[in-house]
Amino acid sequence: MEVAAAISSFLTHIRVERGLSANTVSAYRRDLMKFSEFAQKRKLSLQAVSRDDLVDFLAGLYRQRLESKSVARHLVSLRNFLRFAQIQELIPADPSVNLESPKIRRSLPGYLRLEEVERLLAQPDAKTPFGLRDRAMVEVLYSAGLRVSELVGLRVSDLDTKVGCVRCIGKGDKERIVPIGKKALGMVERYLRDARPKLLGKATSSPTLFVNRRGGRLSRVGVWKILSSYGRRAGLRVALTPHMLRHSFATHLLERGADLRSVQLMLGHADISTTQIYTHVVEERLKQIYKAHHPRA
Repeated sequence: MEVAAAISSFLTHIRVERGLSANTVSAYRRDLMKFSEFAQKRKLSLQAVSRDDLVDFLAGLYRQRLESKSVARHLVSLRNFLRFAQIQELIPADPSVNLESPKIRRSLPGYLRLEEVERLLAQPDAKTPFGLRDRAMVEVLYSAGLRVSELVGLRVSDLDTKVGCVRCIGKGDKERIVPIGKKALGMVERYLRDARPKLLGKATSSPTLFVNRRGGRLSRVGVWKILSSYGRRAGLRVALTPHMLRHSFATHLLERGADLRSVQLMLGHADISTTQIYTHVVEERLKQIYKAHHPRA
């Protein structure tokens, strides 16, 4: 069987039978298409793929200067694909079984300081419909710690202004309820009242909370570009991404005494070890403060 045909079957399986999100399926497709091209160049059938071929493929990724984290993700995609192929009896054995994962040096997530968050929030011109929308989006991202995919997927009905929370759909289509601050709620209410009707135009029936200039749903890339522009205008020390506001949300909560379990639930992390990396950020920050201010540091 050809590798490309088996990959197509696998992608259908994870989308239809396992119900993985469109973003996850897209990530698998990108990784596995690279392997399909590699196999095609070597004229390999699926049954002919060996452990040595996998090693050569991963080595090629390193030569393309991909980071260990990216190479490890490609290996995970391959393992899941080859396990599926073995279960479906497309191959007699899984050649990835004894393949070691690349060692990943876990880097600390970038985050904004409080004064940088304030500078960022001051950038959108709230007197215009787009500026008011953008200010509300930044407020929600920072106040609720949402992923950008969760933000663009929000509907007006997901916001509960009386209780002060927002309902979002996270990774694996898991639903969670996240508290949202009064300032963010106030800005969203202003946006709903003064800006959203103007942006919607004739598309008045759209359920989407944050809409683009055509009244449709904003894309993840669109939000990234908007935030990146405001980050440059604010003169931030680092290039701003939507995820950096999520990192800032978690870091600032922990700095002010929030417990790890609560932060895990708000972020929607399946494993608390994912949340624990933020404790290292706080520890590093405390070390910097100590070195800067203690007379015998």
